[in-house]
Amino acid sequence: MTAALAALSRRRMVARGQLAGSALCFGLMAILARKLTLPGMGFTAGHLAVLRFVVGGLLSLVAFSVIPGLYRPSNYRLLVMRGLSGGAVVVLYFYALAHVPAGEAGILYNVFPVLATALSLVAFRERPTVHLWLAILAASLGVVLVLSQGHLGLGFGRGQLAALAAAGFAATSAIAIRAVRHTDNAATIFFFFCVAGLPVVVPFALTPLPGGLVPWSLALLMSVLAYGGQMLMSQAYGTLAVSEAAIWLQLLPITQYLLAVPLLGERATAFGLAGVIITVAGVAYGTVMGARRRG
Repeated sequence: MTAALAALSRRRMVARGQLAGSALCFGLMAILARKLTLPGMGFTAGHLAVLRFVVGGLLSLVAFSVIPGLYRPSNYRLLVMRGLSGGAVVVLYFYALAHVPAGEAGILYNVFPVLATALSLVAFRERPTVHLWLAILAASLGVVLVLSQGHLGLGFGRGQLAALAAAGFAATSAIAIRAVRHTDNAATIFFFFCVAGLPVVVPFALTPLPGGLVPWSLALLMSVLAYGGQMLMSQAYGTLAVSEAAIWLQLLPITQYLLAVPLLGERATAFGLAGVIITVAGVAYGTVMGARRRG
C-alpha cells in the first residue's frame, strides 16, 4: 500500500510539472500569436488557428508512424466532442480579443478552470477539499489583478459574451479530456482535437495568406509550441483531478504576463506583480494542502 501511494505521489508530481510546462508553451505561443497579428506581419487570428490545427495534425501523423500503437482511438464520441469544443474555444476567444481589450477578455475567459471544477462535481463526483477551493479562489484573484492591472470596469457586449462562451467550451473540453483519458492516450486525443476542430476554424481564415520567411518561421514555431502545450496538458489530466489541475492552469495567464515584459516590451505594474505573487502562493498552497487524505 505504501509503495502504491509513493508511486501515485510521483505520478502527481510529474503531472504538475507537465501543467507547468504546458503553461510555458502556451504562454510563448500567445506571445508569438500576438506578435504575428500586429500590423506588418499579415497573419489573422483565423490564419493562426488553422495553421495550429494543420501543424498539430501533421506532427501527430509523424508520431503515429514512428511509434507503433500510439494511435489507439476508443471513445470516438468523447474524442470528437473534445475536438469540436476545442475549435469553438479558439474561434470564440479570438473573436473576444478582436472586440474587447485583451486583459478584459482574459479575465472572463480565465473562469473556465473554476467552471470545470464545478462540472467535475457532477461528471466525476469529485469532491475538492476546502483547501483546493481556497487555492482556486486565491489563484483566480491573482490572475484578476494581473490582467486588470487594478481596473475592474467590466461591461457586457458581444466580446464579453464571446469570452464567457469560450470559457464554457473550455470547461467542457477539460471535462472531456479528463473523461477520455481513461480510455485514450494524449496523442490520440490531440489528433482528434486537430481533425474535428479544423472545420470549425476554416471559415475564419479565407483571406489571402501573408508571405515572408520570418513571419512563417514564427508561425510554425507558434504551432509547435501549441502542440507541446496541448500534449502536456492532456497527459496531466490522466493523473490529476480537475480541481487540482484548475489551480495549475492559473499559471498560464501569469506566464504570459511575465513573458510579455521582455519579449513584447509590455510594462509590469505593482498590481500585476502582486497578482503574480498571490497566484503562485495559491498554487503552492493547493499543491501542499489540497490533496484529500487517504486512510
